[in-house]
Parts: sequence; structure tokens; C-alpha cells
Amino acid sequence: MKAIQDFLAKSDKTIREHSDDLKKRVYYLKEIGYIKGEHLFYLLLECCKHHDDGKANFSFQRRVSSKRWIPFDPEKEIPHNVLSVYYLDKTQYEEMDYLKIASAILYHHDYCDEDRVINEKWMLIDENLLEGYSSESLSGDEIEYLMNEGLYGENLIVLKGLLRRCDYSASGEYKIEYPNDFLLEKLERTMQRWKEKNENADWNELQKFAIENRETDIIAVASTGMGKTEAGLLWIGDQKGFFILPVRTAINAIYDRVREEILQEEKLEERVALLHSEALEYYNDNVEELDITEYFDRGKHLSLPLSISTLDQLFNFVLRYKGYETKLATLSYSKIVIDEIQMYEPDLLAVLIRGLGQIHRLGGKIAIVTATLAPFIKQLLKEDAEIEFKEKDFILDKTRHSVSVKDGAIQAEDIVTQYLENKKSGKSNKILIVCNTIKKAQALYEELKTQLGEIEELNLFHSRYIRQDRKKLEKEIRRFGKTYCDEKHKILDCQNGIWISTSLVEVSLDIDFDYLFTELSELNGLFQRMGRCNRKGVKNLDKYNCFVYCAGEEVKRGQKGFLDPIFYEQSRKALQEVDGLLSEEKKMDLINRYFTMEQVRDSSFMKKYREVYNQLMELRIGDFEEGEQLRSIFNQDIIPKLVFDENKEFILEQQDRLRKIEKQLRKSKGEERVQYLKERLNCQQNLKEFVVSIPKYEYQNYMEKIWERFGYVVISKYEKIPIMDCYYDEKGYYPLNYKERTIEDEMMMC
Repeated sequence: MKAIQDFLAKSDKTIREHSDDLKKRVYYLKEIGYIKGEHLFYLLLECCKHHDDGKANFSFQRRVSSKRWIPFDPEKEIPHNVLSVYYLDKTQYEEMDYLKIASAILYHHDYCDEDRVINEKWMLIDENLLEGYSSESLSGDEIEYLMNEGLYGENLIVLKGLLRRCDYSASGEYKIEYPNDFLLEKLERTMQRWKEKNENADWNELQKFAIENRETDIIAVASTGMGKTEAGLLWIGDQKGFFILPVRTAINAIYDRVREEILQEEKLEERVALLHSEALEYYNDNVEELDITEYFDRGKHLSLPLSISTLDQLFNFVLRYKGYETKLATLSYSKIVIDEIQMYEPDLLAVLIRGLGQIHRLGGKIAIVTATLAPFIKQLLKEDAEIEFKEKDFILDKTRHSVSVKDGAIQAEDIVTQYLENKKSGKSNKILIVCNTIKKAQALYEELKTQLGEIEELNLFHSRYIRQDRKKLEKEIRRFGKTYCDEKHKILDCQNGIWISTSLVEVSLDIDFDYLFTELSELNGLFQRMGRCNRKGVKNLDKYNCFVYCAGEEVKRGQKGFLDPIFYEQSRKALQEVDGLLSEEKKMDLINRYFTMEQVRDSSFMKKYREVYNQLMELRIGDFEEGEQLRSIFNQDIIPKLVFDENKEFILEQQDRLRKIEKQLRKSKGEERVQYLKERLNCQQNLKEFVVSIPKYEYQNYMEKIWERFGYVVISKYEKIPIMDCYYDEKGYYPLNYKERTIEDEMMMC
């Protein structure tokens, strides 16, 4: 009888040839230091050798040899990953090694409910096995062990994940990992360029701390402007690394800095990836002379040595969907930098801390770099993630803010008075206003417009603009918010203007205003907002430049209870100590004294955190699907009807073009296909320019209250965007007033 390894695994490859392709990847991972330990190396090679042995059955061989497609028949066939276990020779292994190898092979695909197939379809298993093999080769105890992953310890997670990665890489014929043999050299070259401009340039204390503790888990709390990005990269060094940030625009900014300033656009497709929901579109707009679809795929496969990512792109493994081990195994030999951890809501903080604990136990290294870090979060990292960090604070000996704390709601009159006085005296007059809600920002915009009249200097910026408007506004606020008009000679940029925004500006934008008027949110967020005023600390502080409004009950009644009452009260108490100059050291001191675990234990934030964390701890494999979202509150993409009507001809033209491209893609190959893929992406991007993201609950409310439907804009087979009746103007999106609107009103409007 023909040897198992001589049967076909692919139409053009035997099981032996395909297994050899996997083993080459194992040897490569070992060579670059990503497989820790000889025993894991041995187990993984054995898994690769036998993972597809189950393809040695009549039905599979008939299908793989056929020139026409023959579907899998679940009534007559058994998935090959199940059959492979019965071909394993258990006499060749120690008992626990055999069980680990068998378990990794059994679950290396998600074609079926493996447990049910083994327990209920043993007769069909016998029919599919080659002569001389039997379902009775697995004892009841062995079956029970295979179905209980907890019996093998966490090393099985790495074994399963690496087997999947090797299999996907071999089947997809792509490189499993690109080595990091460049980052330290590139960072040193960056320093040399700085020295050419300033001979005294050197890595600062924060960055030296990162260099000296590369093999240690660290927490570095450092003032804004101290070079946290460079510190994170220096800590990663020439190893595989992931940089995690909470806001997409901040991720794009760091990606741009890395590719332009550090890598200088060299070999991007082998070095750095962008991981977020709009990465492909960002590549299309900003990266030239690359096959962006292949570049995007390399990032998606986690093959590139440096990735800059949102939390949801990586940490969904905590949901334990089938195959979650692939990401976790990759992170087990990686270094993870978490920037601005204090920005996460309690549910995402629970996801992050649960994930960091798992990564740490499997061998991954963690660095927390942040401008502020409350003691209660440090305690969660130590107790729940069980990580012992080496900690150090780095505080700039510079005072950037003089603060006036006011009781009551933010007042348009105060802003108008400051603006007109500055304008009259010829002072630089860049005023930033930050509100806690979009609704408040829009209302304040109307008030100021009424008091100041129609002036070009008044602007509004928040997340509820369609994409093309938001990009335009972001570009304008960046231009307006620069520190210097002449960077070389350090000449301050002086302009007149008012920008009203929300927490969107807390971490996502590198801007520098002269004055800040803000509602109190909580202390961490407040200090982030202050970082957008006198950012570099080079402006005059002879008078107040930050005005903080504590609106009490009015603030705490925010939409969906967005503000934690205990966090708010602790922040308010802390601000009672503030009037006038506020140093960076004092900011850290206030957070350390007012946000301990004892003080916030009963907060709604901590209750939500504990609820989600406990749920994550209890999850079983397969409770979630891989595509399910991390966030407890989803957003809904919509196109405002007003926007659709204004751009109807163009939108319909793009949809028609998409349909034609899809037809061409079915019959095109090679370079022609690549060109059609690019055209499709461009059309999809053009359509998404009219999209705005709104809270899911707001869309559901609309669907309940408004009977009329306006259809969808189809982006792809899997994505269509509803057209929604709502207001949209220079203030962005805001919902209809459903209380004043009746069915009769709807009918009269038709």
C-alpha cells in the first residue's frame, strides 16, 4: 500500500512535500529566535509532519485530483484534521507529547465540531480511514484529554498557534516572518542626523531607561514631548514588536514618523505595518510605488517585524474564538508597547489587561509608556495581569500651564471676552475649546457664532463629520495649531482663531494653542487636553492660559452616563488645590493621590471593568466568532440623506463602476487583476468619503421612530451603508427631533 506521506495534500503536492514546506518555516522561526526551547521545536516539527496525514482517504483524493470542483460531503466524509489524529503512531512518543501533538493537529482547522464528530461519527471515521487503521485506536481517556486543553498547560497554545501560522504560510506561499535586523541601526542613524543639527543631541533619560531595560517589563510615565515613541522603539530594539495606541489618527501619525523619519521610506513592505480598520485606504492615499494589497496582507498575517496597531486588531484573541491561538502564539515571542493606557474605557481596559497577562505568561514582553498613569491601573496590571514591572517617572522641569478653575458651565461670554481682548492687544490668539459631548460643542458653536457673527476664525471639529469633511478639518486644525511659523529660527506662529472640539483632540493631534477653555471630564483626560495648549512650553505664562469649568450635575447627566461620578468628584477635589501655575510634577502628584484603588473601587468604571474582566476569564473556546467586535457599544456607519442627495450622481456612477469592476475581476489574472483591485479600492474609498460613524443606539432609535427608509450605498458584497434622514451642516451630523416629528409630518415631506 502507498505510504501516507505519498498521497496528495494539494493538487500539485504530496503530503510529504507540503509538510516539508511547513518544516522549512519551523527551522526559519528557530533560526531567528522566535521558537523558545528545543522541546517546543521538536513538537512543532512532529505536528507539521503529520498535520495533513488525514488527507490520505479516498474521498479527499478524488476531490483533490479532479479537474472540476467537488464539494465536501459531510454525510460521507470526515474532515482531514480529525482523521490525521487516528494515523498518529502513539508508540513513537511520550504520552503527554502524543496528546499535545494530537490536540494541535485535531484543532488546526475549524471545519467542524471536532468533539461531536469524534464522539458521534466513529462508524464514518472507520469508513474513511485507510486499511489497517481504526477509530478504536483512541481510548476514551485519550479522547477526553484531547477535548480538555486545560490539561496541557499554556505551551499547547503556542504549539497550536505556530502550527496554524506555518500551515497558512505554506499554503498561501507567503513568508511567515520578516526579520528585524534594521531598527537599532535606523534609530542610531536618526540620532546621527540630529547630531548634525545639534552636536549635543543625545538620547534622554527616558530613552536610556528603555535601552537599559530591553529584556524587562517596564512602566515609564513621561511628560508630553519627551520622546515616548522613540523610547518604545528603542526598547523593542531588533526584535518583533507591536506598538498599540487607542486612536487611529495617532497611529497614522506614528506610522508616518517611523516610515519617513526613521526608515526613510526604505523597504517599508518588509519592515513596518499599519493595523487598523482603514489601513488599506491609508496605504492607498499615502504609500507610493508599492503593491499595497500584498503589503496590507503581510501586515494582516502579522509577518512584518514592526506593527503599529489599534487594540481591537490584536487583542480580540481574549474572546477565544476558534483559532485564537494564532495571534497569541505570535505575541508570545514579541515585545508589546502600550501607549496612553489611561485613555481606554473600562471594557477595553479589561480586554487589554486580560490579554497582557496571557502574553506575559507565554513569554512576551510588555512596556507601558504614557503621559499619566493612575495608581489603580498600576494595581490592576500587577494583580490581574500578574506582571512585575520596573517603573520610573520622567518629569520635564518645565511649567506649561497656568490654570483657572471655575464653578458652573462653560460660558460663551468668557471666550468672546478673551478673544476680543487678545485681538485688540495684538496677542497671539489661538483658542481651543474642549467639550465633553458633541451636542454641547455644537450648541456652543451656535452661541459663539451668534455673539461673534459670521467670522472665518470660528471652527468646529469632532468625530461626527463625514470622512471627507473630517479629513479637511483635521488638516486645517493641524496647520492652525502649529507652534512655529519658522521652525528653523523658532519664530512663534501667531494667529486669531477659535476651534471647538471634544475628547477627539486629547491624543490624536499634535497641536499647540495659546489658550484652553474646557469642561472638566476627569483628571487624566483634563491633563491630556492641557497638552494641546502651550505644548512645547515656550509661550508666555504671565496670565492664565487654561480655564477649567466644573459644571457639577449638568456634566454628570451626560449622554448614556458617559462620565463616572466618582472619577468626576475625585478630579474636582484635586482641582481645589489648583490656581495659577501647574507644574508637570504637580499633575502627577494629583493623579497619584486622588486615583488610588481605595478611592475608585466603588466607581461605575471599576464595576464595569470587573464585570467584563470576569466574563473574559470564564469564556470557553468558540463562545465568540473571530469577526466579532471587542467593544460593548458598536458604532454604525451611515450616509446622511442630505449628503447623498447632494452627491447622488457621483455616488451612483461609482456604484455602477464597482459592478463593472467586479465582473472584470472574475476573469482577470496577473497584472491586469492587480490593476482592477486598485480601481475597486479607489471606488470604495470614494464612496466612503460620504460616511459618518454614529453611536449604534442612536441609529436603532432612528429605526424605531422613523418609518421611511432611503436604501443603502453598496460598498462591497459584505458591506452596505444605510442612507439616514438626519441633519448635516457645518456643525456635522446631529439627529432629527423625533418628539416633534409624527407620521403625518413624514408623509407631508414625501
